[in-house]
Amino acid sequence: MSNTPSVENTSPESATELKTGEPGSLPAIEMKGVSHRFKDHNALDGVTFNVPQGALHGFVGPNGAGKTTSLKLICTLLKPQTGQVRVMGKSVTTHVKEVRQLIGFMPDHFSSYRQMTVFEYLDFFGAAYGLSMRRRNEVIDDILELTDMAGRQQSLVGGLSRGMQQRVSLARVLINDPQLLLLDEPASGLDPRARIELMEILQALQEMGKTIFISSHILKELEELCDSVTIIDRGRIKYSGTMDDLRDHGHENIAYRIQLVNGTEDPIETLLGIQGVVSADSVGKSRAIRIVLDENQIDSNRLLSELIQRNITITSFEKEQRQLNQAFMDLTEQGVR
Repeated sequence: MSNTPSVENTSPESATELKTGEPGSLPAIEMKGVSHRFKDHNALDGVTFNVPQGALHGFVGPNGAGKTTSLKLICTLLKPQTGQVRVMGKSVTTHVKEVRQLIGFMPDHFSSYRQMTVFEYLDFFGAAYGLSMRRRNEVIDDILELTDMAGRQQSLVGGLSRGMQQRVSLARVLINDPQLLLLDEPASGLDPRARIELMEILQALQEMGKTIFISSHILKELEELCDSVTIIDRGRIKYSGTMDDLRDHGHENIAYRIQLVNGTEDPIETLLGIQGVVSADSVGKSRAIRIVLDENQIDSNRLLSELIQRNITITSFEKEQRQLNQAFMDLTEQGVR
């Protein structure tokens, strides 16, 4: 697919701006000190984070955390009351038209064009973006091939399964060949196979150079798919960075997993008697125990020495990497939003 947005429809000044967005030169998304209120509700409170170009970035938080408000600001559907929001270096307030050429937004619900065929639906949006009939045909063929929908051109949108409708919605987002894809709960309601296939499509789009920003509650899939993540809670950013850094972020207590030799008596009480061991719990029905250490009091070398001294025989000892769902629980607060 070629880049549909062109500098031909912009002023010379803005055309120069469009050319400066070399991959990696500017953040795909930049929010700086953004606050936004709805009557008595403070939806965003000094939100600051960046998403680099080419990233596949997860955006997670509890209900009411500020995810939808953030998406609407990035999409130019809302104006920030305070702070700055930029897409590829362009302000969503002063360069609305240019920003809209750069983005594709997929909401968490399907639009109501259910009596159109798949081709009619995509052709309608292609015309809205100003593509010629010839260009629309070329682009639609490419997109349907990419989303594995080539045989569904004449199918009614309303007669498709939820998974197929999500693919059509994603195809619509790609019509103007945007640099930044903003996806709100793209896998919601999909069966496992449809989710896996959608994730494969998103990975292919990233390989094509797209920046993909996904708001989702499905933490396990985001962890496997994304290379970076932002966690938001009660309108404030709790973490924004790579998935690798997240595993140790803000986590003084480090977990280890030991595997006991068969026949070894359960040593949990003994382990809890070691200074610096915060907790020790059996893992399912296996002979494994998960130990959480306060590393200000004890490190892994000393723990191993303590195990040997207490005649606790183990076959393996490894550091446990904190998963996204654990980080999410650690960094967000309890309570109804």
